[in-house]
Amino acid sequence: MRLTSFGLAICLAGILGAQPALPPAPWRGAGVTPCVGADGGILSCPAAPELVVVRAGRLFDSKAGVMLTRQVVVISGDKITQVGAEGKVAFPVGARVVDLRNATVLPGLIDAHTHMFNVRGKGATEASSLLIAVQNAQADLRAGFTSARDMGSHGNGYLDVAIRDGINGGRFDGPRYQVSTRGIVWGGDPRAAEASPLASAVVRNEEEARAAVREQVLQGADWIKLFPAGGYSFTAEGKDVYVVTYPLPVMQALVDETHKAGKKAACHVYGGEGQRNAIVAGCDTIEHGFGLDQAQVDMMAAKGLFYDPTLVRYVEPYMDDNDEKNTKGKYRIVPIFERAATMAAATKGIKVMLGSGADGSTYAHGTQALDFEALVKRAHLTTARAMQSGTMVNAEAMGWGDRVGSVEVGKFADLVAVTGDPLADITELQRVKFVMKGGKVIRNEVGSGR
Repeated sequence: MRLTSFGLAICLAGILGAQPALPPAPWRGAGVTPCVGADGGILSCPAAPELVVVRAGRLFDSKAGVMLTRQVVVISGDKITQVGAEGKVAFPVGARVVDLRNATVLPGLIDAHTHMFNVRGKGATEASSLLIAVQNAQADLRAGFTSARDMGSHGNGYLDVAIRDGINGGRFDGPRYQVSTRGIVWGGDPRAAEASPLASAVVRNEEEARAAVREQVLQGADWIKLFPAGGYSFTAEGKDVYVVTYPLPVMQALVDETHKAGKKAACHVYGGEGQRNAIVAGCDTIEHGFGLDQAQVDMMAAKGLFYDPTLVRYVEPYMDDNDEKNTKGKYRIVPIFERAATMAAATKGIKVMLGSGADGSTYAHGTQALDFEALVKRAHLTTARAMQSGTMVNAEAMGWGDRVGSVEVGKFADLVAVTGDPLADITELQRVKFVMKGGKVIRNEVGSGR
């Protein structure tokens, strides 16, 4: 097949994830020459890169966990080029100044567990699901989450890949996304009987497990979402017990194939033997972990695994409603979960992430900063450590520590600002007033620009 230069440019843009390119001259359509996306459609060209100086009254150093005062951040295009104390950083000639001297500036927030697609309800179409996903992504960005990890497309197949690529291609503003597409479930798991091909891949042995991982990577998955342990229940004596799904050899095959492909695995686990299997197999992030015990946490620390508790999502009132129904109020999972999260957070070497589980069902997108407060009040992290969880720790877990998570030279100019001091009051992060992603101001309700 012979490609024209126009077709070749489109193909290369799709392969390389490049920003929109100019169509071949001369332009014979309406108005000024537009740009062309990787899909071949025209769109308005991005604004020309500019020099920007951000003057910060306070600046959170997410690496050291301390607050600096009277700082200056110089930005060229989408990257940070200088950071330093006021008076020690020269303002480039012609730079636009964003005045945030009455605010606290932080690196862009990162949510490590979202579901950009709502659970696909009855009567939902692919088009309506996509529109909701776009709306959710935009709500997250406006709330200050400039990066995110999506943990399953909720019955929408590989459409999360399309959303990620649409954002990267400049089709609309949204967080920098990593996606996990459909997820992989065990054939003996009750959820497998309900799984449609758009919701999950179902595996029954090691060979199928490896093939499922390869297929999801081929389709564009950044992460592989696994389900090593199913639901919980209580014994007559009140002991929490958990359903085991994949046998350990299958669990190991899933993780090994994921790592062989250069990807990472995120494991949805509530507790018990399935949770231990996930840790033994080396799942990169342990999600939820209601029933974590000290031995499991110590093993996680030794292996360098990350813990993503998603606290708010699983201490919501409906959890007590379920336990009331199932145990007539005798037993509750919420205090068990809170104790596990507190114990894990107190263990040396454990890296606690911030993930919301926002899903458009019981947790609305754009409100995920509630999890910063939960890490402090329920898992008993210091405010500084909670802020690090939602910035540098998540960046490290996602393999993006060289791009985002802190305000440093060479990293993307992803910044947020609040009017108060979140080190003194962590709920300030629920009131973000300024958002910049890649040097582009998305929202500004505090600073004046000139």
